[in-house]
Amino acid sequence: MSAPEDHPFVSAVKPLVDAMGGEMIAPERARGDDVVLSWEGRAVVAVRLPHLSDSLDHILADLQRRHGVPLADLDRRTKQSVVRLLEQRGAFSVRHGVETVASALGVSRFTVYNYLNREKGGEATKPPVNE
Repeated sequence: MSAPEDHPFVSAVKPLVDAMGGEMIAPERARGDDVVLSWEGRAVVAVRLPHLSDSLDHILADLQRRHGVPLADLDRRTKQSVVRLLEQRGAFSVRHGVETVASALGVSRFTVYNYLNREKGGEATKPPVNE
């Protein structure tokens, strides 16, 4: 990257880019779908955003780091709170999101749907037909 890594703007946005699973690249290497960030009128860094499915994997890995144990080893209540957080972050809008989350939590996809239904006061949330 040609932008100095110790540039104050690069240092400021790095935690956000890391949390999103993005990649910081030199502005001159930016492609059409990258986001070029400027500081005081000069392009300093470009951010390459991850694909949605990669974002879900990144979020799951981050949650595992935060909890300090594999997500499958969490107790039921903590798994339910993980599902709530993932729902808020849009994890279930990603194709096969329920299956990916269920696998990470060591539960069935129907258990994930049950956790989601529990949060919605028992509303009937049925698995999509194509899953």
